[in-house]
Amino acid sequence: MERQTQWLRGVLDLAVLALLAESGEDYGYTLVRRLDEAGLPGMKPGTLYPLLNRLDSEGLVRSEWRAGSGGPGRKFFLLTEQGRAVLAEHGPQWTEFAKNATAVLERGMSS
Repeated sequence: MERQTQWLRGVLDLAVLALLAESGEDYGYTLVRRLDEAGLPGMKPGTLYPLLNRLDSEGLVRSEWRAGSGGPGRKFFLLTEQGRAVLAEHGPQWTEFAKNATAVLERGMSS
């Protein structure tokens, strides 16, 4: 599991930006659930929220508090144009890296 945690750290920023690009906006709990459903399990809120706050301070996402319906408010995160640009630039780079790493692993496993 430790190795998977390291892999997740490498792609987590881009994965969160991609999920926000899909949904337009989301809050932390549903991002954790969506990461899990996407096959990136094991994300803990204690890891995700500092990441979201960092992305917010870097201008890649913006956050806003909204009143809850009958419960506490929620902090929603929205992708900014700068975040969309980072995803557009680095997403294909990560995809190419992952494709190359997969090719190396597959060759090694079939030897």
